[in-house]
Amino acid sequence: MTNVAGHLREQNGMYQMILSWKDTDGKRRTKSISTGLPVKGNKKRAESLLRKTQKEFNPETMQQVSDLPVSEYLNRWLRESVMNLPPETYGRYAYDLGRVVVPYFEKKRLSLKALSPRDLETFFRYERQQEEASVQQLLDWHKELTDALQYAVDNNWLKVSPIKEVDPCLDNSPVLFTDFLMDWLKMMKSRVEITTYAGYTGSITKRIVPYFKQFNYTLQDLEQHPKYIQDFYQHELDRGLSANTVIHYHANIRKCLQYAFQIGMIRSNPADRVERPRKEKFKSEVYNAEELEQLFTAIQGDPAEFGVIMAAFYGLRRSEIVGLKWEAIDFENKKISIQHTVVGVKVDGVMMDVARDRTKTKSSCRTLPLIPACEQMLKKMKKEQELNRKVCAKEYCTDYLDYIYVNPMGKRVHPDYLTQHFPIFLTAHDMKRIRFHDLRHSCASLLYANGVSLKEIQEWLGHSDISTTSNIYTHLDFSSKVSSANAIARIFPEETKV
Repeated sequence: MTNVAGHLREQNGMYQMILSWKDTDGKRRTKSISTGLPVKGNKKRAESLLRKTQKEFNPETMQQVSDLPVSEYLNRWLRESVMNLPPETYGRYAYDLGRVVVPYFEKKRLSLKALSPRDLETFFRYERQQEEASVQQLLDWHKELTDALQYAVDNNWLKVSPIKEVDPCLDNSPVLFTDFLMDWLKMMKSRVEITTYAGYTGSITKRIVPYFKQFNYTLQDLEQHPKYIQDFYQHELDRGLSANTVIHYHANIRKCLQYAFQIGMIRSNPADRVERPRKEKFKSEVYNAEELEQLFTAIQGDPAEFGVIMAAFYGLRRSEIVGLKWEAIDFENKKISIQHTVVGVKVDGVMMDVARDRTKTKSSCRTLPLIPACEQMLKKMKKEQELNRKVCAKEYCTDYLDYIYVNPMGKRVHPDYLTQHFPIFLTAHDMKRIRFHDLRHSCASLLYANGVSLKEIQEWLGHSDISTTSNIYTHLDFSSKVSSANAIARIFPEETKV
């Protein structure tokens, strides 16, 4: 058992116990502990407490404090400092540590002895960026951490305090682009829609971070050498990715770096000084009227029948098809209201459906006429659902009773089902391969070929910009092109006609 010496000291009108012992290396160690007793009238009580503390004090246990996680050490320091701090100061410290500092370091699982200035700089940077802490808050946390870590130094649990050279309001340390990108992604999770966040996550975690991680580029490296970003774009193009996909990556990178610029971590956005690929004009395959008629005949009785008809006739997006609810069908006035969507996304590795009581854009919210064929189909589906619910009884899923497109067990059809099942169906029936979304293009093309104006097509499809309608969906079927060619050829000799 280590011999522990001790004596009393007066400090600010209170008795302090000063303990002294030799460590395993033979060095003299001391520790100051408050008695919590005023000097006046409490000498005997203080002496008694000193003797008791000397007897119970174990230096070997105390030397293990440096191995504690930072979060546990901070809580311990707070408990041991309660008698040394004014009540108001203690209350503020307890509030700040419990609300901000301790929860942050609980996630890091750093030990006290492993705590470095870089770790503390990262903490302050995180609070500045993600939590948008004020200067006064940063200074308060810095003061509290300074006191806590100095206590560790005074008790020989740390040789030097790692916070000495840390400025909570200024960050000149280099930050890896990939680290900042992941921190920015975490921040965006609470600031954008889940579907947008899912899009960010896919691009950043699967493509952007893996590429840049191998080079260890800092934000400052990218600022000085925008070519590093350009090299990434070229690398992805060389891998066979489309220009439109790389443009999507560019948008993610630029948005992240713009935030770094806004908070003063870089002086300019290097993504503004690179050449992004030229956007590729989309070209799709479409079905003409004859091919659509063939499709409608073949699809009868197939689980995808409803989705195919709604996409080809009404030009609905798959999210709008799956999101259709019975309340959107007005049988009396023969109308369909497009106002709900369901989107499948992958968030943090987990697939999930996001149902929204709104459409992709304001213009996408539209009302369309209910034609007799679709009315009959919907009434038939309603009867089948009622029958399936009776037959399946307790096994029938009741979570989606308000949705139209459900399977025989009552579960809502997943958006991916349509895009995955459709090409399999086409192959099985030896039909021309097109994407499910191309049925929407086919609808627009057929409307245009039959003299419907672009403005009317825009409203039918729910486009916010008529240029979208003009550039993407005006796929004239070949028969229309032949008619146009023959009209022009009338002024030329007979043999030039098509």
